[in-house]
Amino acid sequence: MSQHHYHVGLDISVRTTAICIVDAQGRVVHRAVVESDPVPIRDHLVGLGLSLSRIGLEAGTLSAWIYAGLVEAGLPAICVETRHMHAVLSARINKTDRNDALGIAQMMRVGLFKPVHVKTLASQQRRLLLTSRKLLQRKVYDIENDLRGQLRNFGLKVGIVGAAGFESRVRDLIAPLPFVEAVLVPLLQARSSLRTQLAKLHKMLLDEVRSDPICRRLMTAPGVGPIVALTNRACVDNPARFSRSNCVGAHYGLTPKLYQSGETARHGRVSKCGDALIRSSLYEAALVLLTGARGRWNPLKAWGVAVAKRRGMQKAIVAVARKLAIVLHRMWRDGVDFRWSAAQSA
Repeated sequence: MSQHHYHVGLDISVRTTAICIVDAQGRVVHRAVVESDPVPIRDHLVGLGLSLSRIGLEAGTLSAWIYAGLVEAGLPAICVETRHMHAVLSARINKTDRNDALGIAQMMRVGLFKPVHVKTLASQQRRLLLTSRKLLQRKVYDIENDLRGQLRNFGLKVGIVGAAGFESRVRDLIAPLPFVEAVLVPLLQARSSLRTQLAKLHKMLLDEVRSDPICRRLMTAPGVGPIVALTNRACVDNPARFSRSNCVGAHYGLTPKLYQSGETARHGRVSKCGDALIRSSLYEAALVLLTGARGRWNPLKAWGVAVAKRRGMQKAIVAVARKLAIVLHRMWRDGVDFRWSAAQSA
């Protein structure tokens, strides 16, 4: 077995993965194309008998699955942040899978990469539940909005009606119009079916939150309900991966962009980098916390109201979302509930 250290780049597509291996001097020593599956990739790399220092792959849809398979086999796999990798590889004139695999291998060799945290299987399952529920909810809203718009063409207005009374209201409106009724009843039936399945996923979500002590702890914070708590649980995954709680807001794109060059220094809008799922849930929680009429007065709301007076409500909501991300991380890391007053902090 070779005692030299080699670096591997994997360019993963849906069907195949391009493999490139370089030595310490950057010379290509091996190329191959294998099926995009952790077993053949692992078997191919192990079968070469080389001492592998790093195996780089880009974060993507198949990455977590392949990464887990390689790590389980004891291989030094590293998942690289997508935007960082794209910025490095875009300097190449010809973009091919072979060239990308070589570029990734060279990044591994010189240490020019930004690793990303690969979620655990449990967190991936929680995210699947959240995104599937959100998809069904969005489709229900799409059908309802489309029905409202179509009925307005005939001078029929649904008006303000709850989710439970929506179908009966539409059926009453279209009853005198047989053709319109024949067209829209299938849409109502599709909406009813979607709502039934949405209720099942929502119950699964509530059961998951109820059985999880971390989610229950996060829900002691103002504005944080089951969906926000489970989203935070799924996206953060492991609080220890953040060295400081203050890093969480920046990681999820809730801090302003900064352009600084020479004497120029400009702060822009929030970066919106990172996971949009947790960013949107934190924004919604901050909106509820600041504008909701119900709920106890708390230090977080007092701070947000003061920001709103100085900078406006829109910026205050973003600021509270960022502060809430920090608070939730600290609660999780330290294993404490939300502190509603200075007396509880003492």
